[in-house]
Amino acid sequence: MRLLDSARIGLAALLPLGALGVRRHLNRLRPGKIMPNGLRRKALALSIAVGATVISGNPAHASIAYSPMPNLPALSVATLAQRYDINRAAMAKAADEAERGGDSMLAHTLRNLSVASRDFLSFDPSGDGRGIEVVGDLVHATRIAVVVPGAGNTLSNFDSVKGPGGGAEALWTEAQALGAGGSLVVIGWLGYDPPAADSIHVTTLGHAEAGARALKTFLNQVKTVNKAPVSLLCHSYGSVVCGQAAHAVKVTDIAVFGSPGMGVGSAADLDTTARVWAGRGANDGIADVPHVRVDLLGVNLGFGDDPVDPAFGARRFAAGKGGHSDYLRVGDTALRNLALIALGRTDQVTAS
Repeated sequence: MRLLDSARIGLAALLPLGALGVRRHLNRLRPGKIMPNGLRRKALALSIAVGATVISGNPAHASIAYSPMPNLPALSVATLAQRYDINRAAMAKAADEAERGGDSMLAHTLRNLSVASRDFLSFDPSGDGRGIEVVGDLVHATRIAVVVPGAGNTLSNFDSVKGPGGGAEALWTEAQALGAGGSLVVIGWLGYDPPAADSIHVTTLGHAEAGARALKTFLNQVKTVNKAPVSLLCHSYGSVVCGQAAHAVKVTDIAVFGSPGMGVGSAADLDTTARVWAGRGANDGIADVPHVRVDLLGVNLGFGDDPVDPAFGARRFAAGKGGHSDYLRVGDTALRNLALIALGRTDQVTAS
């Protein structure tokens, strides 16, 4: 179900049964239309927020008693292998604890993450979980790409096509097909707490602001290992995180895809020297969400202007015909262009 439809249904459910006229108007709402009584699309941001509060959430995780996470040495070239080993062992242990706690699906995921061929800079299974995976050689790469995921991402779906692990692997593989060799390392960064996709928090900046602070800290830590140029590849709500971090991080490129907005009115407002890119798949329902920002009783809802609008000022890249979760799917036009951006081969990126 598209977000707009969820919002329309949710808002209607909150109205008294006697308000049948209003409910009939809500049922006729479509993107781009002027709402009843002259209310414009900005009011849709409110409906999205209110509707989100009545959509049923994801099932709660089983209560799992995890062991305390081991202390990690400060990140450096000398400690990198040690951190990988410590996190690998911690994930294997957490998998057993998840199994005993009744979450066999999460246990299976954690066992897949803990195999010897995978390298994690950090890991924490508490809550929805966090993990930061390195795909490639972090020490010797000449370019670094960081995949910043959006709402609804957890350790449980880390390897999905829209997850940071699945996305990082797909990007690295695509880069290999483009001749990257060892020049690129891709980092799948679940280093913040993304809001649930069916939560009111998905319409506010709170999680993004916290994520931006965590992203800044992480990028500073990475510099102790490798000072190569960094690109941020930001999906959906992850583009809000990147928008909030843009002024405080030194990166060469910020590419957003499936973006609800970056929390600003234009690329210039990001206050960054990075090249800013934006792409949207032809069948991405995020196009139906109003790209506005509105104050509701002191709470800002929405994320400002649309990054793919020419007036925003971003460089637009072709993102194919896919939906909201298809950007990092093997064979997709968006994946190839994002890999080219990560490699710094910007003259080869196809425009939309």
